[in-house]
Order: sequence, then structure tokens, then C-alpha cells
Amino acid sequence: MYKILRTGSSGKVIKQNSVRLKEDGQELEYLTFPAFEESGMVKHLITTRLGGVSEGELATMNLSFTRGDREENVSENFRRIADVLGCNPEDMVASHQTHTVNIRHVTAADRGKGIVKPRDYDNIDGLITKEKETALATFYADCVPLLFLDPVHQAIGLAHSGWKGTVGRMGKHMVEAMEEAFGSKPSELLAAVGPSICRECYEVGEDVAEKFWQMFGGKESCGSVVTQGKAEGKYQLDLWLANRMILEDAGIPEDRISVTDVCTCHNSEYLFSHRASSGHRGNLGVFLMLARR
Repeated sequence: MYKILRTGSSGKVIKQNSVRLKEDGQELEYLTFPAFEESGMVKHLITTRLGGVSEGELATMNLSFTRGDREENVSENFRRIADVLGCNPEDMVASHQTHTVNIRHVTAADRGKGIVKPRDYDNIDGLITKEKETALATFYADCVPLLFLDPVHQAIGLAHSGWKGTVGRMGKHMVEAMEEAFGSKPSELLAAVGPSICRECYEVGEDVAEKFWQMFGGKESCGSVVTQGKAEGKYQLDLWLANRMILEDAGIPEDRISVTDVCTCHNSEYLFSHRASSGHRGNLGVFLMLARR
């Protein structure tokens, strides 16, 4: 099993899992959040690069149909993930990520869209549902996955939040969407900030830094979300901290938020990283599904 390089934590935030595949005997490795597993209400996983059939710079578990992979390879990769979740690719619903804060309320009629049949929606970076055995799917290669579970109203949410989505407070929009659609109370939600690029690896220019200073009410209020970089006019951006602060501000208690300790860029042999590969990469997937009890 790959030895993960963890960043700034005890290493208990993310659990590493492995499944031996029947097809060829290789290992499919994936990551989970213990807090979500322990709820007993959901099945979820964050893919790694291991266990698929894609080749070259997309090796091996690429989950993007738009990065030059063969369609049959990507479809087989989705099938393998579905096997681990205990569902079928026809039960999955995919986002259409364009760095918005747009959210779709997924119903049973959406099953298979973006995976085995065309989407009839665009510009969707967040998905919410109460439908059991419908797997929400979003995709990454450095940006931040946000996972949500309402154990009281039995509802889930999954969102993609890069720096643009974070400035737009995607986490807050997700909490509000679940509150409106399901009656969710922020104090009862479980949330997680998933594997993505860490502050040490994420250098940005002053134009991006300025947007975060404005969002948090100035440099002082922003704290360590943005810190001075190694060169003049360059800064290090902590998307993990920014998203945690947004979730807390939306009303989710700190002890109900799991924040990743795994950086995609530090672990680019194990997780696709746009920055580490200069754009030559596939996509990871995050999947979240309400289980039928």
C-alpha cells in the first residue's frame, strides 16, 4: 500500500483502504473519512491513481472522459468504483464543474447522467440528494472536495471548491441549499474537506490573494489563510483552512468538520495533481451515496 505523505496532522483524519480486484488481482486503493464511515448511513470513497485501466500520464484510475483517455477505459474505471460502493454506474450522477457555486438537487431521474448517459444540465459544482443508493460524483486534481451528511434528515451533499468556489463560499451555499431542500440544521451536519493541494504547494499571485483578503474582511482577519510566499508578489494559499472557516461560519460546529491531512501535490504519484504534473493528468473522483438500511 502506498505510504501517504501527510501534512500537519496526526494522520487519523483520512483512512486508507485497499480492495483486491477479481479481474486482474491488482489493488484498488481509496480513501475515506472515519466520521462518515462511523455514521453507518453512507458509502463514500475518494479515489487514488491505483486500481484502474488507464495508461500513460492518466494511469491508472482516471475518471475523466475529456482528457484524452479511451472511453472504454474510463467506463471500466467507473464500473470498478461502483463495485466497491455496491452500486452500478447507472446509479451515479456526475457534476459539470466550471468553478461556480451552482448546486443541483438530484433526484432518481438523474441517475446515470454524466456517466452512462448525457447530462441535461451544465455549470453544476455542487450536488445534493435524499435519494438512497444514488451516488453523487465530483472530480478533482488539486481543488477541494466538500462532503456533507445530514444524519437527522438523511440527506447528503458533495461539492467541488477550487479557489474561485472558495471565494464564492461554496460551503455556505451547500449548507443553505440543504437547509432549504431538506430542513437540515447546520449544527446537525457532518462535513469534510477532502484531499487537495496544501498551503505549502499552492502559490498564488496578489490578484488571488486580494480576493481572499476582501472575503475575510482584510489581511488581519484573513490570518494564515494567505501567507507571504518565497518571492515578492507571491503568496501561499490555505484552501483547507479557508473552507473550514467558511463551514464554521455557516454554523457547522468545529468538532463535526473533518479536514484533510493529504495533499494531492505532495502525493502526485498517488493522487492526480494539476500543479505537480503541469496539467498532464487525469481526474480523481469523490463519491458519496446514502445507503439503504
